[in-house]
Amino acid sequence: MKRSIAFSLRFTAKLRRVRALVWKEVHQIVRDPSTIAIGVVLPVILIVLFGYALSLDVKHAPLAVVLEDRSPAATALASGFELSPYFRVRIMRSMAQAQELMLQREVDGVVRVREDFARRLGQGGAEVQILVHGGDANRARIIIGYVRGAVAQWAVRRGAEGRSAEAGPVVVVDRLWFNEANDSHYFLVPGLIVLIMTLIGAFLTSLVIAREWERGTLEALFVTPVRVDEILLGKTIPYFVLGLIGLALCIVSAKYVFLVPLRGSAWVLAAVSMLYLLVALALGLYISSAVKSQFVASQITLLVTFMPAMLLSGFLFDLRSMPAPVRLISYMLPARYYVALLQTIFLAGDVWSVILPNAAILAGMAALLSLLGWRVTHKQLA
Repeated sequence: MKRSIAFSLRFTAKLRRVRALVWKEVHQIVRDPSTIAIGVVLPVILIVLFGYALSLDVKHAPLAVVLEDRSPAATALASGFELSPYFRVRIMRSMAQAQELMLQREVDGVVRVREDFARRLGQGGAEVQILVHGGDANRARIIIGYVRGAVAQWAVRRGAEGRSAEAGPVVVVDRLWFNEANDSHYFLVPGLIVLIMTLIGAFLTSLVIAREWERGTLEALFVTPVRVDEILLGKTIPYFVLGLIGLALCIVSAKYVFLVPLRGSAWVLAAVSMLYLLVALALGLYISSAVKSQFVASQITLLVTFMPAMLLSGFLFDLRSMPAPVRLISYMLPARYYVALLQTIFLAGDVWSVILPNAAILAGMAALLSLLGWRVTHKQLA
C-alpha cells in the first residue's frame, strides 16, 4: 500500500514537472513567430507552391507535324494531334523548318508524315517518324508515348470505319490501377506531405536544445528536480501538437485542393503520420542535444533528413532503378517507409501487408532515436 502511494506521488510530481516544462515551451513558441510560421504557415505555402509547380505530367507540349502527304488519311492523323490536350501543334510542310524550330527549342518534337504515306498505308507498311528533343530524357519519353498513343487511336478510329483490315478484331483496353486520372499529383502530393512533416518535425526540434545551451538557460534546470526524460518530453509535446496542425492542413489541401483520393482510413493515416512525426522529432532532438549549436544543428538536419527525403525516399525517383548501394542506404531513411505508407493509404486503401511492416519499422526507429537522445542528453547533464 505504501509502495503504491509513493509511486502515485512520484508519478503526480513527474506529470506536474512535465506540464510546467510544456507550458514553458509553449510560451517560447508563442513569443517566437518564426516557429509558428514554420509549423503552420510554411506547410500551406509549400504544398500549394510545390503542388502546382511540381508535375511530371506533360501537357500542351509544342509539336511540329510535317505533312509531306496531303491525303485524307494523313490529314486525319494530323487532326488527331491537334485535338489532343497533350500537344500544341504547328502544321508544317517542310522538314527543314521543323528542324530549325527544334534547334531553337520552339518545339519539343517533330512528327513527320512522309509523302508516300497514303500509298504505303494501302500496302500495309506506312510509317510515321518521331523526332524528340532529348535535353530532358524523361520529358522526351513521355512525349514519345503520347505520340504513339495518338497514332494508335487514329488507327483504331480508322479500323472502326472499316478502312483498314489491319486493325483486326482485337482492341486493347487499358486501365491504370490506383490512378485512373493518370495525374502525377496523385503520388507527388503524398510525397510532399513527407517533406513537410520532415521539415516541421526534425528542423524545429533540432534547434530547441541547442538554443537552450547557447542562451545558457539549460543550466538553470540542472539545479531542479527535473529529469532528462522530462526535459525531452516537455520539448517534444508542443512541437508534436504543432506538427499535427501542419499535418491536418496538408491532408485537407491534398484532398480538397489537389483532389487526391483518400481511399484508406483517415484514422490509419493519422496513426502512421504520428509515428513518423515522432521519428522526426526524436531525430531533431538527438541532433540538437549532440551538437549544442543552432546553426550546425540546422545544417546537419537538412543534410540528413530533408535532402534524403526528397531524393532517396521514392518520392521523385523509383528506388528500384537505383544502384544497389544507394538502395541499401535508403533502407536507413524513415522517409522511405512513410512515402510507401502515404501512397498506399491515399491511392490503394488500407493494405495491411504494406501498412503493418512499414509502421513497425517507424515505431522501432522512434524508440531507438528517443533512447539515443536520452543517452546523449543524460551524458551532457551528468
